[in-house]
Amino acid sequence: MNHYNIALLNSPLEPLTYKSQHTISLGAKVKVKLRHKEVDGVVVAQSGEVAFKCSEILESSGFYYSPKQLEVAHFIASYYFCSLGEALGLMVAYERDEILNQVQEERHSKLDLESGIKLSHKQNEALSFLKKHPVSLLFGDTGSGKTEIYMKYFDEVIASAKRVVFLMPEISLTPQMGKRLKEHFGDSVVMWHSKLTQKQKKETLAKIYNGSAKIVAGPRSALFLPIKELGLIVVDEEHDDSYKSSSRPRYNARDLAIYMGRVYDISVVLGSATPSLNSYVKFPHFRLRGGYFGSKKEFVYERGVDTLSPLIVKSIEDILKRGEQSIVFLPTRANFKYLICPACGYMHKCVFCSVGMSIHQKTRSLKCHYCNFAQAIPQSCPECNSADLVSSRVGTAEVVKELREIFSDAAVEQFDRDTIKTQKKLSSVLKDFNDKKIDILVGTQMLSKGHDYHGVSLAVVLGLDNMLGISDHRAREKALSTLLQVAGRSGRKESAKVIVQSFNEEFFKSYTDDYMGFLEEEKEYKKELYPPYKKLCRILFSHKNGLKAQDAMKEMLSLLKECSGVEIVGSGKCAIERVSDKYRFEILLRSDKSTNIIKAIMKSRVALAEIDMDPIDFS
Repeated sequence: MNHYNIALLNSPLEPLTYKSQHTISLGAKVKVKLRHKEVDGVVVAQSGEVAFKCSEILESSGFYYSPKQLEVAHFIASYYFCSLGEALGLMVAYERDEILNQVQEERHSKLDLESGIKLSHKQNEALSFLKKHPVSLLFGDTGSGKTEIYMKYFDEVIASAKRVVFLMPEISLTPQMGKRLKEHFGDSVVMWHSKLTQKQKKETLAKIYNGSAKIVAGPRSALFLPIKELGLIVVDEEHDDSYKSSSRPRYNARDLAIYMGRVYDISVVLGSATPSLNSYVKFPHFRLRGGYFGSKKEFVYERGVDTLSPLIVKSIEDILKRGEQSIVFLPTRANFKYLICPACGYMHKCVFCSVGMSIHQKTRSLKCHYCNFAQAIPQSCPECNSADLVSSRVGTAEVVKELREIFSDAAVEQFDRDTIKTQKKLSSVLKDFNDKKIDILVGTQMLSKGHDYHGVSLAVVLGLDNMLGISDHRAREKALSTLLQVAGRSGRKESAKVIVQSFNEEFFKSYTDDYMGFLEEEKEYKKELYPPYKKLCRILFSHKNGLKAQDAMKEMLSLLKECSGVEIVGSGKCAIERVSDKYRFEILLRSDKSTNIIKAIMKSRVALAEIDMDPIDFS
């Protein structure tokens, strides 16, 4: 009888021991019983004879995880503090007879793929630079031709019988990029994301298994597909926070791509017009200047919070008269727009979370963006019965409503996660905008992503100071990066105007044409305090009973104080104290090395502690 340690897929449990009369190879995907239920697991080690009684492995499937996948999973489990089963749950297994399929595919169709792209002298220099380094950063202005460089690199990788993973920060970028890649590489391109149907996923995996998919593109989940002969990983818009998972395993796909580059011994290219300070400091970069499609941009600053001022209204009116298009950007979709009673100061908060509820005019409701609890907008204050309720800050739906009232003949559309819920809707709105069926597009972060808007000659940024004011050591970086990303969406064919509503004109003005200068200055601020010079870790404790969460935090805090090599930056209630009816507390750690943090947590971890290594959210 053979005994094996089995990691249960997507389970927080540590590997369990099962027996089998058959010899099963390491990495095999198997079915086992757990508390009368059949579950999937992975053979992660062979075990010696055991003294206790154990269940039998029910069956071994025709799927397996490669040694490299197991290596990456072990790293995820140890670095991001999750179980091996949760780490392997991110990945898609290989098919047993895939090798045979692949050989047949290669024999029947030796694909002659050439993108046909011609690079400029500067772009060729950039490509040569990227090929010389295991990890490199392509720091290219918007419109400077980063995508063409990627595609020329893809040509060379595919010509050497290797394959490519092309990561984008989120699904909203896939329609346009997919179309662009398919124009050059045809059916050898597959897109992978969560909005695919089961049938589409099956068809896509079939192409990956048989080797006909040469370029696999998509958001962070595309990194975990079973791609044989992987030759290159490209992480586009590498600065984007969407690469970080907000639930366990709390991995960052950009950082994991770099680690996988070492495991697979392949090149990794990071690309951005506004790279993160982390990547800029850590990796060699090539600066590709120019772009903006040769057009000129005029930045106009207006002291204000987040209202459609006369200047903005007049500018949009002028653009409409010329038959051109505008985009209006807000830092968040409802911008934490709260309902307040001016008579007694009462704010409508979520009954389950300690946050104000955001107003959603379209559904005439108040909604909590943390637990999704919703209620009708009240007619009077529950504290003093005053009917004079006011809302602070403006949201996307309100801006759309106001613009439709001012410009009744114009086509105004909302572009955020409240309205763009499907891939089909996303594609249709982008197509309508580029076909000039929409005059004004109003949106949030989704609007600032790397979409191509051909006819935009006015970009309006409302309430940018809200981003500067968040309690995050990257607030300046995020605000400036967002401004430049939004500005980069305009003036692709003609000159453009960018109106920025901010009381911090001097800060933004200094760096709109010198993001590298900003990064150089930011480096000095961060030394001895923050990443990339220090490692941070956030430990969260949540429970319906607030005292239990607080006690768990205090217990771990006292244990951490005995650990060397780590500094406790702070501890206490989270900024948002309650979410989904659970009270939340936190500890923030800092150290020179991640190994110091890992050792300290291993020594001091308590049951309620949820570990977030390299956090991007701060209280």
